[in-house]
Amino acid sequence: MWRWLRSALRSLRGSLAAPPPGGGGRPPATMERAVVRCVPSEPKLSLRFVLPDGSARHMQRDQAEPVGRALARIATNAAKGHGKAGKKSKKARAEDGAEGEAAVPAVRLFSRDGAAVAEEVPNAAAWQDGAVLHIGDARYRVERNPPALTELRLPRSLLAGFPVCPKVSAEFAAPQHCLFRWFREQRPAGGGDPAAEAWVETAAAERVFTPSNALVGLRLKLRCTPGDGEQRYGPAREVESSGPVEAGPGACTFDARHLYTKKVCGHGSVRAVSYNILADTYAQTEFSRTVLYPYCAPYALEIDYRQNLLKKELAGYCADLICLQEVDKSVFVDSLAPALDAFGLEGLFRIKEKQHEGLATFYRRDKFSLLSQHDIAFSEALLSEPLHKELCEQLAKYPLVQEKVLQRSSVLQVSVLQSTTDPSRKLCVANTHLYWHPKGGNIRLIQIAVAMSHIKHVACDLYPNVPVIFCGDFNSTPSSGTYGFISSGGIAEDHEDWVSNGEEERCSMSLSHPFELISACGEPAYTNYVGGFHGCLDYIFIDKNALEVEQVIPLPSHEEITTHQALPSVSHPSDHIALICDLKWK
Repeated sequence: MWRWLRSALRSLRGSLAAPPPGGGGRPPATMERAVVRCVPSEPKLSLRFVLPDGSARHMQRDQAEPVGRALARIATNAAKGHGKAGKKSKKARAEDGAEGEAAVPAVRLFSRDGAAVAEEVPNAAAWQDGAVLHIGDARYRVERNPPALTELRLPRSLLAGFPVCPKVSAEFAAPQHCLFRWFREQRPAGGGDPAAEAWVETAAAERVFTPSNALVGLRLKLRCTPGDGEQRYGPAREVESSGPVEAGPGACTFDARHLYTKKVCGHGSVRAVSYNILADTYAQTEFSRTVLYPYCAPYALEIDYRQNLLKKELAGYCADLICLQEVDKSVFVDSLAPALDAFGLEGLFRIKEKQHEGLATFYRRDKFSLLSQHDIAFSEALLSEPLHKELCEQLAKYPLVQEKVLQRSSVLQVSVLQSTTDPSRKLCVANTHLYWHPKGGNIRLIQIAVAMSHIKHVACDLYPNVPVIFCGDFNSTPSSGTYGFISSGGIAEDHEDWVSNGEEERCSMSLSHPFELISACGEPAYTNYVGGFHGCLDYIFIDKNALEVEQVIPLPSHEEITTHQALPSVSHPSDHIALICDLKWK
């Protein structure tokens, strides 16, 4: 709230050309502003205005209080302000007849149609947009909840050829209704005084700006005016980039893939993406830099650099659904959510238990609306939900495995979406990231069993016959028990993955689920390619009875992947490769 108040204060001295309604004679041609912030969920409203003597006033009043009391308080404040501003020498006051206390001015409030507002009307109902406040001879037009920016921020790293997506937070406004003006730095000619800073407006007037190579070495400035979509605009704010635009890396691994995804699919189709984007919390460790990714230039592991690549890559897929794994909370809030919002995607986030990263699901707003969310943490659900009672009892027979399962922080994100053009079409979109350890096949089987039971509850019990799209990094190759269980609907108690960590941790049980799922992108040679390993770990599973594959976007060539030895690299932001496919209802 305080950011809103600071923003409002900066604009209080502005005046409006529109004349006020009647009430007390012919109004002046211009009026000052009285800015009111009134939110139903808060007990008080705030009122800010500038008195004729130039002193700013900020009042907090109970919303239920009769407006007459607030007006009386304004009158007292105005009298005090007048008294302070009018202080003169004793002789001067005597000459002007100004001896004694300042007179209390008449203070009244008129509605926008010119009628006086009765003193017993509650503040919340009295201070309406367009009303006029009279303080003596001064007139103030009331602006109730005008659009205001609470945050405006540019990314720390700017690359030529990569979209710059500002973080825009506003109150009583929406980023899609704001006005944007971009400026580039202009350096003094002939090596003049660098302090003589100047800015030149660019032709761009969009929320997202992609700097050209001509802007390398120059800083950017953004001026944003908040709007609410109803032709109301608040005070503009400006922000300058902390550094100059830098040269981009040239060709990236996803450039050729964008040739297949230039446009959003039609309303009968759905483009889905699944992508482990490599959490910063894992990329920025000494172990990562020296052991996992020693071939990757250190600057290319920096999150600011990788975010440039990720935002361009994801925006270029023109997807309807994007399921991401290893998403740092700060990356979601400050970078991905604002950027993808600018491209028409709404984001949902679920953090892992006791971790700084988690899962994110994005859906295209003009294609889908969110009906409900059903996220779970595997360990918590296993212990507390009756749905998993039988599995929990079986697992209790194997205390070593049970302990490991319950120690894991893995989560499942489940969102039910409804088509905006055909309400009969719904989707159950699931997203997960299973336990990573190479010998953890038995743990992953328990996790996927919990996942499938939970998805069955949502897609069969809560929303009968809703098609399932299940994305994620399953940390399981096509030959694994987990992949076999998902695609076949069952697993035998003698499967080798039950002893993936040796006989001591054997955990044998028979599992099944009712879905008929297929891997929409097949079984690529690899979706994860690092120095010491490459294999297929990521999948987009779909309900084959309700959905069919229109096209699979080809993965980058082996030559592209290995140009810089392995992943990540200066031209690829993660150690995984995004899976992308176009689906349609049968």
